[in-house]
Amino acid sequence: MKYNVNKMVKLAMLSAMGLMLMMLIRFPIIPAAPFLEYEPGDVPALVGAFLFGPGAGFMITAIVSIIQGFTVSAGSGWIGALMHIIATGIMVVVASNIYKRMHTLKGSIIGLIAGSACMTLIMIPLNLVLTTLFLNVPFDVVKAMIIPAIIPFNLFKTATNSIITIFVYKAVGKVLKVEVNTFPYTSNDTQKI
Repeated sequence: MKYNVNKMVKLAMLSAMGLMLMMLIRFPIIPAAPFLEYEPGDVPALVGAFLFGPGAGFMITAIVSIIQGFTVSAGSGWIGALMHIIATGIMVVVASNIYKRMHTLKGSIIGLIAGSACMTLIMIPLNLVLTTLFLNVPFDVVKAMIIPAIIPFNLFKTATNSIITIFVYKAVGKVLKVEVNTFPYTSNDTQKI
């Protein structure tokens, strides 16, 4: 992936947007697991991946995850950062690779659904292994939270971030002066973005 200064500045702006969203908007959605907080910090990574490709989206994900792991999520530290990089990274790479091959609204939706499913599924073994080994949470406790908390939380987070991505993609592309056609405001499913 070749980067010029202009593209690097745009990726830095998207990373900064991700950090701001992650720090300013955080709230728990499952009362039984208040430590699982929704934040829309993944949206700029998804937008960046759709605009510039999977590598760019993964880079934004890594930057935001590392800073998050040592600031607002310091309790989970490097383990939380690693889990976020893997989970969100998979979502971003899967969604943008599908979108790259099907450069339409339908392709973006299919990509986001596939990426959401991959992220939700990968969080099961990540929690069972990393949370138990490094955060000293008993295996049985983590296992008991998979169905009532971890899966619903990740489905909510990925669905919400996917919907936001679809609606802000065009506006962010215009602000960054990246050529974006009429997506998502067209009913023509073959419209290129």
